[in-house]
Amino acid sequence: MNFTRNDFPEGFLFGAATSSYQIEGHSFGGAGTTHWDTFAATPGNVVRAENGDIACDHYHRYPEDFDMLAAANFDVYRFSTSWARVIPEGTGQPNQEGLDFYDRLVDAMLERGLKPAATLYHWELPVALADKGGWRNRDIAAAFGEFAEVIMGRIGDRVWSAAPINEPWCVGWLSHFLGHHAPGLRDIRATAHAMHHVLLAHGTAIEAMRAQGVKNLGAVCNFEYAAPADDTPEAAKAARLYDGYYNRFFLSGLFKGEYPADVMEGFAPHMPKNWQDDFALIGQPLDWVGLNYYTRKLIAPCDGPWPAHKEVPGPLPKTAVDWEIYPEGLHHFLTWVHTEYTKGLPLYVTENGMASFDDLKDGVVDDQPRIDYLNAHLDQVRKAAAEGVPVNGYFTWSLLDNYEWAHGYDKRFGLVHMDFDSLQRTPKASYHALARALAR
Repeated sequence: MNFTRNDFPEGFLFGAATSSYQIEGHSFGGAGTTHWDTFAATPGNVVRAENGDIACDHYHRYPEDFDMLAAANFDVYRFSTSWARVIPEGTGQPNQEGLDFYDRLVDAMLERGLKPAATLYHWELPVALADKGGWRNRDIAAAFGEFAEVIMGRIGDRVWSAAPINEPWCVGWLSHFLGHHAPGLRDIRATAHAMHHVLLAHGTAIEAMRAQGVKNLGAVCNFEYAAPADDTPEAAKAARLYDGYYNRFFLSGLFKGEYPADVMEGFAPHMPKNWQDDFALIGQPLDWVGLNYYTRKLIAPCDGPWPAHKEVPGPLPKTAVDWEIYPEGLHHFLTWVHTEYTKGLPLYVTENGMASFDDLKDGVVDDQPRIDYLNAHLDQVRKAAAEGVPVNGYFTWSLLDNYEWAHGYDKRFGLVHMDFDSLQRTPKASYHALARALAR
């Protein structure tokens, strides 16, 4: 690494992130069925129809994983809780095995000096709620508030931070308009409802957790840098619209009590009834905002219905999931979120990392491209901090190679290599480089 801990502001926190369904092993401990289980069981949705039944077996092996986090000198572990593990039917009777598991998890983090950063929802919706319309149904906000009360009633006294929902764009657009994630819909009305209801659920959960006395509450949004594919006004308009539904929609709802006008040109006929009345709840005060950033997209106009644009291949080096590597975008978003929306709230880079083709040879994984990626993006974080942006931490995705959703187990984002047959963990060169850089 081309930095040490001392190159960042005093108190700057370093961490690694994971999510429940991607690592735990969902077939253990009384967890209920999720819409990812049924999505993966449908031919054509996921590579080799792979699912999260076993994943990394973190459910049983978390002490080993936390020992690796501590040995790498991380400060924070960003994890998520599984709604279907805690309340298998989505509402009603909690699963005590699931609550006990997260109890053990948080205690094990604290024993190793790790700050637990909880995300309540990272995409594993209980099928009983999916059967009722899932994120299309306004009732999901109340159900999510109930889940927040139950899980934080157990661990909320010991977590360092909590955020309701990871990456609302993925929950809304990617899953209901593009159809790439569960529930796999391609419907503009479903998308408009889901994107509004995910923010309503966020506000409901924030209100519920504040009432319980849970501290340090935030929101985590994902961002992609949208660049015009050429110099035409049409390409500029197309890129602006992409930026609207990807980057501006959720922040505008959270901090301005409105949605972008260009996005509403497409969404307005399809929004839920009385959606304008929900912004007081959506805009609950926050203590911090998290940014997930990976890539940029080149956008060009095309014929067809709204949004009438397409992605085109870019010239920059790409990761194993074909995402362009554009570190400057991270600096852009840290600066832009600070100046346009959050106005001084602490910011955290809650996810950033790369998928690469990592081979284990003689017990070693030489993932120099990942080291280069992390260096380049952390350079941009340092630059933003030096310019006065209140960025207080950086959490890399991910600790472990894991279940990468529709990609199955092919795409490796981890600092630690996973053999998915033996479940053997092998720290990669990037893990060891970070451990040295973060030594105190």
